[in-house]
Amino acid sequence: MTVIRSRANPQVKQLVALAHSARDRKKAGLTVLDGEHLVSAYLDAVGIPQSVLVAESALESARELLARLPVGIVSVLDDKWLKEASALDSPAGVMALVPTPAAQAPSLTTDAVLVMEDVQDPGNVGSMLRSAAAAGVTDVVLSPTCAFAWSPKVLRAAQGAHFTLNIAEGIDAVAYVKAFKGQAVALVLRATQTIYGCDLRLPTAFLVGNEGVGLSTELQSAAARCVAIPMPGRVESLNVAAAAAIALFEAVRQRQS
Repeated sequence: MTVIRSRANPQVKQLVALAHSARDRKKAGLTVLDGEHLVSAYLDAVGIPQSVLVAESALESARELLARLPVGIVSVLDDKWLKEASALDSPAGVMALVPTPAAQAPSLTTDAVLVMEDVQDPGNVGSMLRSAAAAGVTDVVLSPTCAFAWSPKVLRAAQGAHFTLNIAEGIDAVAYVKAFKGQAVALVLRATQTIYGCDLRLPTAFLVGNEGVGLSTELQSAAARCVAIPMPGRVESLNVAAAAAIALFEAVRQRQS
């Protein structure tokens, strides 16, 4: 394998541009996977990436991963160029470019769907995608004002969950909830009913909102019920990703029992 040492190399220029520009990623229809774990998860769930770039110093540590890849798609980069492209504090040494998957229309009849409205923090979006995948959810709906699901920060937080989910972005959450063939349960800070008193064995859309203001009144009104998570401790609220995980795994608990 040839080592690319020039910053002017087209592959290096493309990688750096895509890694740092959401606009370029959307225009090219490509997603950047940063780290060996994400590349391996993509291989397991989807298939061969479009291209893989590995730092010269990581050739030995990534030997098992590279053995799974066609030689023709792998390029070796001088460490400093991969470090420039990576958003990690300690670059993992392996990055890949893959086509951004096209989402199918979210199911209206699934057993469980997570609906995010105006969730701004990429870490929260990624964490909730990871919890949804772990809880057996297959569809996740994001309103137009949520963080871009295929950004590097969301991908890192989700740790490969993207590749097991149908992630539908830019969806009118109110319209989707009204059409959903099941109950819609809105997680709010204050409600008379708790999540533990709600029958989650039914097909359920779990609604979570913005980190600061929560769900819009329109989406709350579209829900069959609003529920709260009891918090006997002396805190105002839970992080939205923590709240979503509690709700999703309460559904898992009820359905398994």
